[in-house]
Amino acid sequence: MLKRSVFTLALAAATVAALTGCAAGSSSADGKVRVVASTNVYGDIASTIAGNAVDVTALMTDPAQDPHSFEASAQSQLAVSKADILIENGGGYDDFMDTLRTGSKNTKATVLNVVDISGKKAVGGELNEHVWYDFPTVQKFTTALTDALSKADPSQKATFAANARAFSAKLAALQNREAELKATYAGEGVAVTEPVPLYLLEASGLVNKTPEKFSAAIEAGTDVSPLVLQQTLALFSAHKVRLLAYNEQTSGPETDRVRAAATAAGIPVVPVRETLPAGKDYVSWMNANLDAVGAALAR
Repeated sequence: MLKRSVFTLALAAATVAALTGCAAGSSSADGKVRVVASTNVYGDIASTIAGNAVDVTALMTDPAQDPHSFEASAQSQLAVSKADILIENGGGYDDFMDTLRTGSKNTKATVLNVVDISGKKAVGGELNEHVWYDFPTVQKFTTALTDALSKADPSQKATFAANARAFSAKLAALQNREAELKATYAGEGVAVTEPVPLYLLEASGLVNKTPEKFSAAIEAGTDVSPLVLQQTLALFSAHKVRLLAYNEQTSGPETDRVRAAATAAGIPVVPVRETLPAGKDYVSWMNANLDAVGAALAR
């Protein structure tokens, strides 16, 4: 389970108290429901479903930032203190949301924890918390969010439901694309620097060949042993995998070596991310990911 998120809130106790005191009231000045999401991934989905009827704030928005080095600010604290609905990934990914909520003393907000909504459980003590790459989970989250929005603002219930149906149809289309890849490439091996895109890859019928100790070390930010690194590099020299999915928001000497080995062996490198890239919404981003995987497999 990923526990690398860094929470640093540069506030004195008096400042926190002042912010909390300013947070009276559960809705914005124009009467809109306030939604705060930990990342722009969930913020985008919330905006898609809510339309203009809700104020949505995402805390992690910089497409160039390593999500695990995110530092919450006074503005983050204030936004959480005034939220009616809070969206967090859960699973240890964005624990700063719980810290912010506790610090702001916001006990009224509806909290949507996407890992909890997914129903996924740790296997062998490990949980892949990157559930936004799992379209069935995103569908469950869509349903839960639509219900929460409708309770917060019943007057917009029909709008939320219509937007959710349209978004759900696009999620179904994404799952159809995975099924098409699976029909052609089921059983093909792939490698990853981190398990970020594994739900998408596995739903497409692909098999992760990466030594578990390699991706676990990279995800935890610890050194990879020489033996495990050599086992990983051998995947490319021996052509045991069809592509390398490379998390372009985190890098280091070991992942650089792995990417270089894949390139040298003629294995396509598919860049993946943890937050929305600039100019993309959730659906266009995931379609682009599937395009990249399909193009790599077709080579």
